[in-house]
Amino acid sequence: MIVGTAGHIDHGKTTLVRALTGTDTDRLKEEKARGISIELGYAYVPGPDGEVLGFIDVPGHERLVHTMLAGACGIDAALLVVAADDGVMPQTREHLAILDLLGIADGAVALTKADRADDGRVAALGAELGQLLAATSLRAAPVFVVNATAAGDPGVAALAAYLAALRPSAPRRRSAALFRLAVDRVFTLAGHGTMVTGTAFAGRVAVGERLTLLPGGAEVRVRSIHAQHRPADAGVAGQRLALNLGGVEPRQIERGHWVADARGLVPTSRIDARLKLLDGPARPLGPWAPVHVHFGATRQTAHVVPLEDEAVAPGASARVQLVFDGTVCGAPGDRFIVRNAQATATIGGGVLLDPGAPARRRRSAERRRYLDAVERMLAEGSSEALVAASPWGISVADLMRATTAPVDLAAPPAGVRALDTGPRPAEQFLIAAGHYASARERALGALGDFHAAAPDEPGPDAARLRRIAAPAMAPRLWRALIDELVAEGSLHRLGVWLQLPSHAAALTARDHEAAGRLEPLLAAGGFDPPWVRELASRTGEPEARVRQLLAALGREGRAHQVVHDLFYARQALESLAAVAAALALEHGKIQAARFRDAIGVGRKRSIQILEFFDRVGYTRRAGEARVLREGSGWRPDR
Repeated sequence: MIVGTAGHIDHGKTTLVRALTGTDTDRLKEEKARGISIELGYAYVPGPDGEVLGFIDVPGHERLVHTMLAGACGIDAALLVVAADDGVMPQTREHLAILDLLGIADGAVALTKADRADDGRVAALGAELGQLLAATSLRAAPVFVVNATAAGDPGVAALAAYLAALRPSAPRRRSAALFRLAVDRVFTLAGHGTMVTGTAFAGRVAVGERLTLLPGGAEVRVRSIHAQHRPADAGVAGQRLALNLGGVEPRQIERGHWVADARGLVPTSRIDARLKLLDGPARPLGPWAPVHVHFGATRQTAHVVPLEDEAVAPGASARVQLVFDGTVCGAPGDRFIVRNAQATATIGGGVLLDPGAPARRRRSAERRRYLDAVERMLAEGSSEALVAASPWGISVADLMRATTAPVDLAAPPAGVRALDTGPRPAEQFLIAAGHYASARERALGALGDFHAAAPDEPGPDAARLRRIAAPAMAPRLWRALIDELVAEGSLHRLGVWLQLPSHAAALTARDHEAAGRLEPLLAAGGFDPPWVRELASRTGEPEARVRQLLAALGREGRAHQVVHDLFYARQALESLAAVAAALALEHGKIQAARFRDAIGVGRKRSIQILEFFDRVGYTRRAGEARVLREGSGWRPDR
């Protein structure tokens, strides 16, 4: 367990930690010269059960609250220190508000410098503290009267015994989760190289493991570990760890970075969160209000975007999106603190919900349902609500980031399908059976509507059908759904095109013979094939029959109608598509004039061909030009 000090400057936090542990946490020359803590200090004391109790000693100066927060976000219990002679001071109140916002419910209060106050003063201060603590998470914390400078002080002894026996009332760290450590200090140790220290927020790490430095992404190797100030082969959630890292230089690491299993964290600049503002004179936070945000060991400026009302009022709790000025990493359930734009006062805090927050449709009903599910997951510890709230499925990678835990694909929750959508486990998808059935119906219904609207076309490719029926579904999951529909015979593949079984062309022997005379004429026309009227004249067939035969060839993918009564042979469109692809590769886009010059037909016909490519999903308009669609399955050369 990690205990963090809190309290006003010069109230004796460091002296008390030294009395409890025998360690002077002021290690800097400036700290010793000035007699105040400037940086985080660390101390450890063995417990009666062999466990080691860790202490983080924080600065108490109002200008160093950001440093205090870097330590406070990683503690399990608090030691609030109040000097008996000074009493409750501004930083006492701010630090206590921070502990409350962080949800720290375990700990104790130490009335230090008891030798400087009489019994009446101590009793009055105790009563004042009782009222102050009553409305906070530390309402049950006992008060110890101590004189930390006196050898063998009974108050210090009683406090030490209490902390040694203290166990968190609710586990704040999960050892079964994916490992992550919040870096609060980085330095070089002679003979070892790069060292980082911090609190392990989750998971387990062993010597020799490879992890990732985030948000930068550099891969590191754990050479050695000190857990709670002792050499160890492994470290677990809730411990303070010192990791000797290979593969990275100290200049690449900053306080606020994470050393983590990359599957559990994603670099982001947007995090949806639940924010609670403190009561007080602070103004409501409206759209794009600037703030300073602290979580883990991170300190970053951000803007608040309310997701419910137009502003968050003092004393209120509401969902917001935090839009950061830089790149950060956080996990659902992490507690955070918000300070004002000038970083002079703590104004609120809350819980991170989703580090994958979108920039658009952040207030949509679907988004609200998903955030409802995240909050249920955090309250109940189950991921089933997330899957149920994901109508288009959720990838294993996203589910691991949401839960910060591995996902067992062999045993999905009841009513959930695990689909094989990629070679790696993280690429698989989970989707509720009801959502999957609905997506199947949408796919078949949309394909039927497509055939009705374009009876002369063979059908859309899979990517085009996805854009019509389920644009929000991930392409990998959509491909798995289409593969299943094809395998069971609910739809057919004709090359890259998809068809309902009822849409297949049904040509008689005479039809085949007549179509066989049409195809060479189309092919001979190349980039300027004959129109239906000319084909009818050459073959002696009625125009209506020529249209019928060409439409049948279209349903078989052997010809394509570019405009009314003008069909191109498949081979000609393969060549035209290759010309468009070459122009896109050379110039980054396809301009009508360049395309016209490349194929040698008029501007009107060139635009008609490009509009056909738009229609079938091969290209899309980008201003006055076209670009190839990424991920489109339609290629006439397949």
